[in-house]
Amino acid sequence: MDYSVLEKSILFSGIPAKELRNDLEAVPHHVQCYARGETIFHLMENADRVGIVLEGRVQAQKPFPNGSQINVTVRNPGEMIGAAAVFSRNHTYPCDAISLEPVTIMIFHREEILLLMQKDLRIMENFMTELATPAYMLQQRLELFSYSSIAQKAAFYLLFHARQSGSHIIRIPRSVSNWAMIMNVSRPSLHRELKKLEMAGIISYAPPNIEILEPEALQNVLSR
Repeated sequence: MDYSVLEKSILFSGIPAKELRNDLEAVPHHVQCYARGETIFHLMENADRVGIVLEGRVQAQKPFPNGSQINVTVRNPGEMIGAAAVFSRNHTYPCDAISLEPVTIMIFHREEILLLMQKDLRIMENFMTELATPAYMLQQRLELFSYSSIAQKAAFYLLFHARQSGSHIIRIPRSVSNWAMIMNVSRPSLHRELKKLEMAGIISYAPPNIEILEPEALQNVLSR
C-alpha cells in the first residue's frame, strides 16, 4: 500500500509515512472495495466499524418512511465515515453510507481504532478533532440561520471562513448553487446580494473565489 496517500487523511495528519506504516502494521484492519451504489453502513445497523475513504466518494443518506430522503454529507478520500456512531451511546448508524462511485475503504473495528490511538497519541488528537469539528460547525450553522437577510447570511459565512483560514480570499463551496443550498436561500437571490456587495466595494465576486475587500464594512452588514 502507498502509505503516502494516508498522510493526507485527517486521522493521520502530521504522521510521516514510515511511522504510519509501523502503526498500521501493528493494528488489525482491512481494506474493502465497493461498487457504485453499494451500501457500506446501513441505517440503524450496529455501529462497530470506522471507515477511512481511500478512493472515491461516499454519501450519507437519511431515508424516511414516506420514501423521501435527505443527502446529509459527502465524504472524500482521506475522510472518516461512521466514527461518531461507533463512539456514541446508541451504537447505531444514523444514516445509510452509500458509495457514489467505486470506492475503497480502510476499515477498523472499534477495538482496533482504540488500539491505534493508544499506540500513537497524534492519531488520538486527530480523531478527537475530527469528532469535535461537526459539533462546532453545527453551532455556527445555527448562528447562520439566526440572520434574516441573505446579505447577512453571506456576510456571516464569509467572515467566519476568513477567520478560520486566516485569508480574505474565500472559495465558494463547489458552486454558487451549492452555497445557496447550504444557506437555505435561492441561487438567484444569493447572486443578486453578492453583486450588491461587490458594487458597494465590500467584496470582489469572481467565482469560484470571493475576496473580502472591506472586512469592517462586511461586519457592519451583520448589524443592519
